[in-house]
Amino acid sequence: MSAAEELARLREAASGCTRCALAAGRTQVVFGVGDPDADLMFVGEGPGRDEDLRGEPFVGRSGKLLDLLMRQEIGIERDRCYIANVVLCRPPGNRDPLPAEIDACRPYLEGQIDLVAPGVVVTLGNFATKTLLDTTEGISKLRGRVFAFRGVHLVPTYHPAAALRGGGEVVAEMRADFVRAKALLREAR
Repeated sequence: MSAAEELARLREAASGCTRCALAAGRTQVVFGVGDPDADLMFVGEGPGRDEDLRGEPFVGRSGKLLDLLMRQEIGIERDRCYIANVVLCRPPGNRDPLPAEIDACRPYLEGQIDLVAPGVVVTLGNFATKTLLDTTEGISKLRGRVFAFRGVHLVPTYHPAAALRGGGEVVAEMRADFVRAKALLREAR
């Protein structure tokens, strides 16, 4: 069975998930999207309002910035990478996901990572970075570095929403992290 077929099966399993309380408030499960054979994978925190309504990660203002940075710094469009989140359902009021919610969604995230098998994973923000690196250290201390993760490179950077709030300096640091990811992609090929 191909990665695309396996991802479709995992998506179907996730669509009916009730492992945590987030299921009660969702419009729909927001499963990962993109190329199932991508060399590059982005992992964010969880869906916001726009994502919950459309059923796709990073489609609001943060997604537009992510798309712009991918295009300008890596030279790819959204359809050439894979984009997923730590949690698949929107936390109420866009609050931070709780540890139990992260744990409930972990098998879906790990399944997507295993099936896509990217060469480089870019984590977007604190929750994705802390979850995948199993650390309590914050993103501002972790970004700018490269970590080994399941035999591939992991590049932590800020969440695009933080860049929208934080301005030019945060965007410049994200750009540098995307350039770092691009260089690692060349090595991974």
